Parts: sequence; C-alpha cells; structure tokens
Amino acid sequence: MTPTTVSQPTGFDSDELAIGDSVAYPTLAAAVAAQSTHDGDDEAIQCLAGAIFYESKGEPLSGQLAVADVIINRSKSGRFPADICEVVTQRGQFGFVRGGRIPQINEDSRYYRTAVAVAKVALADAWDSEADRALYFNRGRAPGSGLTKVATIGNHIFWR
Repeated sequence: MTPTTVSQPTGFDSDELAIGDSVAYPTLAAAVAAQSTHDGDDEAIQCLAGAIFYESKGEPLSGQLAVADVIINRSKSGRFPADICEVVTQRGQFGFVRGGRIPQINEDSRYYRTAVAVAKVALADAWDSEADRALYFNRGRAPGSGLTKVATIGNHIFWR
C-alpha cells in the first residue's frame, strides 16, 4: 500500500487521519488498529459502521472494508443517494434496516468497535479495497443481469 493523502476528513479525533495527512500502513489490520473506535456524533461514521456491523461482522477485515466501499461507491455513483446514511437506509437495499432505520447496536460490542474503525479507514480512503468500484454485494448469485464480478471476500461476492 502506498501512502494515502486524506482529502475528506469525517469526524476524526485529532490523533487520527486529517486533510493532508500521508500515512503508509503496512497492513489493513494496522490501519484499522490506528483508528479510535469511538464513533462520536458523526452520522456518516455511525451509519457506515452500522452497515458494516450488520452485513459483515465476523468477516475478514478486507470483507468489512469492501462492504464499506460499496456504500461509499454508491454515494458517489449518481445512481444512489449521495448521503451515506441515505444509501444505507434506502428502501429495499439492506435487510437489516427496519422502517428506514438502523436497529440499535451495543456500542461496547467488539464487532461494532471494529466496524467504527473500518468505517474511518474507508471514509479516509486509507486502504485500497479488493472490491474497487463495486456497487453491490451478496452471498450468492449476481443481484442483477449485466454485472461484473469484482471479488469474493469471505462469504460475500462483490459486483459492479
């Protein structure tokens, strides 16, 4: 991984990545470990971490990052809402969403704390995902025709 210059900080503590920072992490695990696991009041981190938690807790870190990147990619695609939380809570997209809301999560759960750190890495673009440019993922067949398989990570297949 080459050093990453952060261009869009989102709710980071002062000891974390910020605009202009250039950091080279030796592994994804090191990038995740370098992040605070407190989500603060940043709505994007909370929504993204919630999606990571519900969709990929227990998966390898690379799979959790790929799930986060799908959501971020969707928000930048012009085909989905531009807001991370609106992508996550969009009707019919994620099975864990109930009534347009992310269910309550025990913030002391180690899985949630990891999800927060992965969300921060993803939002800072601090590690290259194996599922670059993917817009969809699932555990089986392609979610639609005409999609290209990008990667298989853990129990998920990623598509664009």
